[in-house]
Amino acid sequence: MKRTAIRESMTPLPHTIGRDQPLIAAHRMMREFHIRHLPVLAGGALVGIVSDRDLKFIEALKDVDPETVTIEEAMSQAPYTVAPETPLGDVVKAMARERYGAALVVEHGHVVGIFTAIDALKVLADVLG
Repeated sequence: MKRTAIRESMTPLPHTIGRDQPLIAAHRMMREFHIRHLPVLAGGALVGIVSDRDLKFIEALKDVDPETVTIEEAMSQAPYTVAPETPLGDVVKAMARERYGAALVVEHGHVVGIFTAIDALKVLADVLG
């Protein structure tokens, strides 16, 4: 059986956000594009990932203003990254084992895709027919 690479199931060229942007900017992007994860960049380099859950958590803290607090304060600094050739099965197993909501697909230092739990469910739905 052929081993499918993650590049075949990822969402290519995901929306990204700068680490110095306010939380409110991430909310706007997530609402507008119906997404729950944003890779975080600084000078074009990947420095983290922020999820809708991260935003809700940080905003629940006292004295947090989503218009002034930056993404850097809410993001996870060590996102799960994989190469485009990584087998889909390996990525899904790691995501389930470590409870990751997303895998960022990185090639030559640039984010080229994202694979989320929703993408995994779409693959499963295709398999199940």
